[in-house]
Amino acid sequence: MKVGDVVKLKVFRRNLKAGVVTDFIDRKCWRTEIHGKKVDWAKISPEQHAVVMFDDGVMRFPVVDLEVIDEAQS
Repeated sequence: MKVGDVVKLKVFRRNLKAGVVTDFIDRKCWRTEIHGKKVDWAKISPEQHAVVMFDDGVMRFPVVDLEVIDEAQS
């Protein structure tokens, strides 16, 4: 995955369409299914997130939750 790629979430989110990667940042992401409900930011390390531009703004998503859309298949 690189800047300029068209991506979508691997898990469908209502009303969320494909977007364009504009940047990468490191952020912490507490995953309750792995770490439980009680948040302790000191226990986890940052992971890479993509900054994704949509027609109405930008959002940040963990890279592992995104997939590049292969335009050759559409």
